[in-house]
Amino acid sequence: MKLLRRKANKYLEDWFGSEKRKPIIINGARQVGKTMSVRTFAKAHYESVVEINFVLEKKYQRIFDDGYDVDTVLRNITMLEPSWKLIPGKTLIFFDELQKCPDCATSLKSFCEDGRYDVICSGSLMGMYHEEIESNSVGFKEDYRMHSLDFEEFLWANGYSEEQVEDIYRHMATLQPFSQLEMNTLMGHFRNYMAIGGMPEVVAMFVENGHFGGTLKLQRQLLKDYEEDITKYARSMDKAKIQAVYSHITTFLGRENKKFQITKVSRGARNREYVGSVDWLRDAGVVNVCYCLNSVELPLKGNYDASIYKLYYHDTGLLIASLDEEAQQDLRENKNFGTYKGAIYENIVGEMLVKSGYEQLFYYKRENPSLEMDFFVRDADSLIPIEVKANDRATVSLNHLIEWESFADVHYGIKLGYKNIGWNGKFYTFPYFLGFLIKRWLREKGRNGLSFNDGVK
Repeated sequence: MKLLRRKANKYLEDWFGSEKRKPIIINGARQVGKTMSVRTFAKAHYESVVEINFVLEKKYQRIFDDGYDVDTVLRNITMLEPSWKLIPGKTLIFFDELQKCPDCATSLKSFCEDGRYDVICSGSLMGMYHEEIESNSVGFKEDYRMHSLDFEEFLWANGYSEEQVEDIYRHMATLQPFSQLEMNTLMGHFRNYMAIGGMPEVVAMFVENGHFGGTLKLQRQLLKDYEEDITKYARSMDKAKIQAVYSHITTFLGRENKKFQITKVSRGARNREYVGSVDWLRDAGVVNVCYCLNSVELPLKGNYDASIYKLYYHDTGLLIASLDEEAQQDLRENKNFGTYKGAIYENIVGEMLVKSGYEQLFYYKRENPSLEMDFFVRDADSLIPIEVKANDRATVSLNHLIEWESFADVHYGIKLGYKNIGWNGKFYTFPYFLGFLIKRWLREKGRNGLSFNDGVK
């Protein structure tokens, strides 16, 4: 399989260059490339690598039975595998599939305080129940969330350099429209990205072959693997509920308002009974949850209804793979992604926001008078609505949010669509494919002291 360049490797390089390296836990959905990234990094930087997979090598789950002292743990490891070399300052200990051995998380404090050996853990957190961990080593570890490839990594996989991606950002930063050639080319890549998603094995197959052949079969297998993991890792009392939520995501995204309604998942179901199921899928990295704001005002956190939400797939390619066969073929061949009630565009934008560092997603919907917005983010002092348009209809809600005095925290907005870069005095228009750069754009605009709000309200 083609070795893909990942941002996780840059994170590991920076970590390796730091003066004091705390143990790392790399978590994220299964099959997003965690193990491959660690192996690639380890091979380049360590004389000795001890890799333990708690799923494939169950005997190592007992190495913490005698306590968490580093020497005790290492003695038990070498008892099981005497050939491993443990060289202080030159050895990486890689614990993979952490979710199968919660005691490992407790040991990280000891490894951090000891300091002789670098430690990286990897796991999906699928089925990890925190009450099973004696101590979570708070303050003695780093956590890094890894996702499937974002659009920038997808461009790298297709041969684009950092300089070329930087030029794409320069257009955004200076509000310079793209040429028609640039728009057509980048939208072509973006449509391909939507169709196959960012799962590393799928991307590698697509790039190597230069066509979609075989990718759908692989995506469907990944969906089956997730379903099997629910059966494998969820507690017996939770399995049916988690499976019910997971299997209905596509159904609700296909509806007009896309709100996930527990009451329609199972007869007599109540939302409070399923909150843990949604949390389980979110923590496992399988879904992105988008909560409905109580009111359009700052702050965002704490200003939402936890019982009203939308569920998006963590990878849009898997959403498309979950559709019926005719829909899949139509989307891949004709690229008319807007036919699925905008769900695919919403899913990909939500995915891009999460992958760029937004930990929580928020939307808003009010019935009387009708007012709705797909996503909200913020800068230093403004609440920013993001409208995702699968077509060119009027942006009534976006205009109202910006113009009405009752929404004092909203000074301007962003519209994502099949449109070039622009600014009309109320909102910025960006093509979909710039969604992965929104967080950087907002941060750097604020850092440079440039005003977004001239002439607004």
